Amino acid sequence: MESQTIQSIALMLGAGWASGLNLYAAMLVLGWMGASGQTDLPQSLEILSNPLVMGAAGLMFVVEFFADKMPGLDSLWDAVHTFIRIPAGALLAAGAAQGLDMGTAGELAGLILGGGLATTSHVSKASTRALINTSPEPVTNWSASITEDAAVIGGLWTALNYPWLFVLLLILFILLAAWLVPKIWRLLKAGGKTVFSWFRKPQSAEIANKTD
Repeated sequence: MESQTIQSIALMLGAGWASGLNLYAAMLVLGWMGASGQTDLPQSLEILSNPLVMGAAGLMFVVEFFADKMPGLDSLWDAVHTFIRIPAGALLAAGAAQGLDMGTAGELAGLILGGGLATTSHVSKASTRALINTSPEPVTNWSASITEDAAVIGGLWTALNYPWLFVLLLILFILLAAWLVPKIWRLLKAGGKTVFSWFRKPQSAEIANKTD
C-alpha cells in the first residue's frame, strides 16, 4: 500500500514537472508505458495510451524537436507554450492524483502541485534558453534541447520505477531552479540594458550634432 502511494505521488509530481519541459514527450512516455503494460495508469490518464492521442503527441513532439533547437525560434516556442504546458501539466498531475484515492481533495492538490511544478520547470527552461540565445552558435541549443528531452524520459521512468529517488532529485531540481533562475534574469536584464545603451548612443550623438 505504501509503495503504491509513493508511486502515485511520484507520478503526480513527475507529470507536472515533465510537462513544463516538454509536454508532448511527457504524454508520449506516459502513453507508451501504459500501452506496453510497464505501468498501470490511473483511469483518467488511460486516454494517453490511445493510438490517436499518442499519434497527435508524437507529431507535435517531432515539430517541437526541431523548433526547440533553432536559436530564437525556441524562445518564441517557449513563450507560446507558457499557455499550454502549465495548464496541461496541472491537468495531468490531477489525473495522476486519482491513484491516491483521496477524491476531489487529492485531485485539487494534484492540480495545484502539478501547475506549480510545470511553471517551475517551464520558467527554468525558458530562462536558460533565453540566456543561451545571447550566443550566436547553435550547438548549445541542440545540447540543451536533447538534455531536456532525455531528462523528461529518464525522469518519468525513474518516477515510476524508483519513486523515492525521483522525489529526492525533484527537490534538488527545485532548489537549483530557485537559486539559478534569478541569476539568469539578472544577466538578461544587464544584457538588455547594454543593448539599449548601444541604440541610444547614436541617437544622442545625432541630437548633439543637430544642436551644434
